[in-house]
Amino acid sequence: MHVRTCRGFCDSPLAAHLPARLSRCSNLSRADPTDFGRLLASAASPFLYDATSIACVMAACICQQFALTRPIRLLPRTASIFLRALSRSRERIAGALAGLLSGRRPDAAALEDLEAALIAADIGPETALEFIDAVRDARPEEVRPKLAAEMVRLLESVEDGVAEVGEGPKVVLVVGVNGSGKTTTVAKLARLHLDRGEKVLIAAADTFRAAAVQQLRLWADRLGVELIAQGSGADPAAVAFDACQAAVARGSDVVFIDTAGRLHTQGNLMSELEMIRRVTQKVVPGGPHEVLLVLDSTTGQNGLRQAEEFLRSAGVTGLVLSKLDGTARGGIALTIARRVGLPIRFVGTGERDSDLAEFDATEYVDGLLGTEATN
Repeated sequence: MHVRTCRGFCDSPLAAHLPARLSRCSNLSRADPTDFGRLLASAASPFLYDATSIACVMAACICQQFALTRPIRLLPRTASIFLRALSRSRERIAGALAGLLSGRRPDAAALEDLEAALIAADIGPETALEFIDAVRDARPEEVRPKLAAEMVRLLESVEDGVAEVGEGPKVVLVVGVNGSGKTTTVAKLARLHLDRGEKVLIAAADTFRAAAVQQLRLWADRLGVELIAQGSGADPAAVAFDACQAAVARGSDVVFIDTAGRLHTQGNLMSELEMIRRVTQKVVPGGPHEVLLVLDSTTGQNGLRQAEEFLRSAGVTGLVLSKLDGTARGGIALTIARRVGLPIRFVGTGERDSDLAEFDATEYVDGLLGTEATN
């Protein structure tokens, strides 16, 4: 059958058909244009076009319809992100679960192996024992789904502490210790909100470390977002104040404030956080609406202690688990939920600005157990 030319394509039914197909795709973002071919191929399936025709009209047809200035791609499913990131944590747990399938009821030795595997994944001893008690009387085929359901229930029991946003931008304060991936996480959060079509502004309030401002400037240039920064040693509260004023004046939807890496024992830096909180409230009522603590997943129980201390001293409302792909201790989210009661908001799984996913309890448990979690 005759393959239509590019010229004919522009006036063809597919040119009108693509916007309707694309408008139903909520997970589009900017990246390599070659990844866009899969979406076009799917949308073009009722028609007959060759690859050259599709490539030639992609920019003209799609960018014109959606006023796009950058290429777009399909984001990976969150579930696949958790499956990859938690592979090391999953190995031992999956082996212990397999050992429970041999009898009519889980025996003591098999349950001990499972408890040890859960603790090795940095699920605390108390939390692990609660999970074991929940499946102790289950039939072998029930252990996996019951364990998954208990984990999901625990994670979903944590209340979201994000404040309501009134008029003006949403203000997000990002805190954490040095080396946790805090500044990179700010860039990833900015990318996530850009992908939602929001106007983003970043404040470089980590003036304690000279390289932090430069690092954030590189990210801002790469992402095409505005950065408010001053020189090294400047007053962080002044940077936050200027950023909030700029966000209000320019109609930004969200402003992310990167702060200096600090330990909870550093009183001067912790009081600095309180000053930043106060100045944001002067410009944006109710700000900061969210205080995100970035925790390095590889630190295990040390991360739990950080969460407890920052909750008391910095008013943390949610957590970002960074470097989840680099640890066999991926169960720390469950211990945090039980001990601290803070929601996990995001997980970081790499160095690229797109390597951030919103936390989903069911998909997290799927990744940890290698099974479909059920309620």
